[in-house]
Amino acid sequence: MDAARRALIITADDFGLHPSVNQAVESAHRDGVLRCASLMVGAPAAADAIERATRLPQLRVGLHLVLADGQSILPYAAIPDLVDESRRFDDNMARAGVRFFFKPGVRAQLKAEIRAQFERFAASGLALDHVNTHKHFHLHPTVLGLILSIGREFGLRAMRLPRAVHAQLLLRPWLALLRARLDAAGIAHNDFVIGLRETGHCDEATILAALANLPRGTGELYLHPATESGSVVSPSMASYEHSAELASLLSPRLRDALTALRIDLISFSDLGAPA
Repeated sequence: MDAARRALIITADDFGLHPSVNQAVESAHRDGVLRCASLMVGAPAAADAIERATRLPQLRVGLHLVLADGQSILPYAAIPDLVDESRRFDDNMARAGVRFFFKPGVRAQLKAEIRAQFERFAASGLALDHVNTHKHFHLHPTVLGLILSIGREFGLRAMRLPRAVHAQLLLRPWLALLRARLDAAGIAHNDFVIGLRETGHCDEATILAALANLPRGTGELYLHPATESGSVVSPSMASYEHSAELASLLSPRLRDALTALRIDLISFSDLGAPA
């Protein structure tokens, strides 16, 4: 990718979480500027999401690995150190992350669950455009290492780098490590993201302001669109303005701004491997 070029990947996360998310993804792709979606393969509406994606051949779909704030693919008996009896992951990511790092038995279960999610995605028949994780859990070195080793078997070529234009000081070492490991593995990635600090609240004005100051390189704007908003989509998203984010993706002003600013809309599949 030409470093002087300004390109943008627009992604909808949580595809498959709820029917209203799936409806929004289809609408924003057909009638708006959405190019990519990240699929939660074990979520309640995943089958509907896959069916819609097969009818949208230009929609690029990736795997949105869920290791927190959601349910596993594997049963409790297979991964009892990762989930409770309802197959729900530990929502305390700091605690879970420490256990991933220090306990080999937990890592073995984590490896099995990550593989199961890759296998479920492969069974969908969809081409794997990219991989990312719910709550950006691939910033954890153990999670990232397992994704890289397992993902190669399933055609992994690109991942999200969740680096804001002005990244928080505490995150910079983790982001630098993530970028270095992706580059060393030959995995393509964006240069930065927009919308990180405004997660769940990326309305039209917020996005237009970000585009006006978009740096050179390849950015990713990721959103959480849905036709309904808040806790109806997920209890953990009670404050999210899902429908406002959908309206942003459908806005003619956003499309006009992308054209006027000469920002190329691309997908992860368009990225070459790091030099």
